[in-house]
Amino acid sequence: MASKYERIQPRDFDKELYKAWNLIESCFAKFKQYRAIATCYDNLASHFLSAIHLVSSIVWLN
Repeated sequence: MASKYERIQPRDFDKELYKAWNLIESCFAKFKQYRAIATCYDNLASHFLSAIHLVSSIVWLN
């Protein structure tokens, strides 16, 4: 199996799908900066969802 540097033809990928995936991954990375979201300390799903909403609004404003 050739390494990625020895390939003659690069692998095909969907650029739009990669952009969307990258956006979602960076969003999760920003969410993980908040301890309560990263460790899921909330017992109720409604409390966890409200924390997600709060953090997403903070991230959006910054």
